[in-house]
Amino acid sequence: MHFTKMQGAGNDYVYVNCFEETLPDSPEVLARQVSDRNFGIGGDGLILIEPSELADARMRMFNADGSESEMCGNGIRCVAKYVHDHGISQKPRITIETGAGILTLDLFLYPETCQRAGLVERVRVDMGLPILESSKIPTKLPGDPPIEVPLKIGGKEYLVTAVSMGNPHCILFIDEPLTDELVWEVGPEIEIHPMFPNRVNVEFVHIRNPHEVTLRVWERGSGETMACGTGACAVCVAGALTNKTKRAIKAHLPGGVLELEWRDNDHVFMTGPAVEVFSGEWVPRAAPIPDLEETS
Repeated sequence: MHFTKMQGAGNDYVYVNCFEETLPDSPEVLARQVSDRNFGIGGDGLILIEPSELADARMRMFNADGSESEMCGNGIRCVAKYVHDHGISQKPRITIETGAGILTLDLFLYPETCQRAGLVERVRVDMGLPILESSKIPTKLPGDPPIEVPLKIGGKEYLVTAVSMGNPHCILFIDEPLTDELVWEVGPEIEIHPMFPNRVNVEFVHIRNPHEVTLRVWERGSGETMACGTGACAVCVAGALTNKTKRAIKAHLPGGVLELEWRDNDHVFMTGPAVEVFSGEWVPRAAPIPDLEETS
C-alpha cells in the first residue's frame, strides 16, 4: 500500500490515496499499526483520502489508538494540499467531505520564484459554525455553551469552557506556564471524564495578549500532539466567549503558528501550513505490535 506522510504545524498523519489504493478492510487496525513511532511509520493517526459524491474528496480520520474522529483541522489542510498537488483537483478553492460536514478550503501556492512554485504552501479552511449547545458538543456540563464551569480533577478545581468544532473540546485558560505535568496528568483525566460522554480533546491556554495565545493540546485518542487545528479554533471561540481574547488571534503551538478568526457571520476560519514529508510503501505487518505491559 502506497502512503504519504504529511504534517500541518507538526500535527503529522499517514495519508492513503483511496482514489488509487484499495480501501483497507480494517482502518482502525491499520491506524494503530502505522501510527506507532517505533514499530510503524509514526504519526498522530491515519487519514484516508476517498472519492466523494458531494465534494472534491472525502476525508476519514483515525486517531493513533484506532478510534475514528469527525474532523482534524491540520489534517484537512494536508488533504487539500494532497488533492491539489497530486492532481485530483487543482482548483484554488475546493470542498472536502468530513464527518463534521462539507468544508470549503482556499489554497495558497508557493510564489513563482520559489523552487516549489505551483505547489500548495498554506491553506485557509472555513471551519463553519462552532457548536455551542451542551447536548450537541456533547457534554453534561451546564450551559449553552458551558462557560468557565468548575470541574474538579485530582482534588483541584479548574474552570473549563466547552465548544465543538465538529469534535468536542474542553478549554482551560491557565495563568501559570503550561507544564508537562499539567498537560500529561490533567489532560488524560479530562479526556475520559464522565462529563464528556464521547471523550474530549483538552486545550491548555496561556494568554500572551488579546491577540495571541500559547496553546498545548491533549488530543482524544492520540495524547499530546504538536498542534490541533480544531482545538485552536475552539480556543478562538472560547477566548471571545469569555472576553479573554479578540475574535482574531494567533495560536502558538509546539509545532508552529495557526491564524484563527471567528468572523461576524459566526464562521471560524483557520489558516496554516501544509507540508508533504515523504512517501513510501507499507507492507502489512506479520505480527501485531508487542504489548509492552506483557513483555515488561
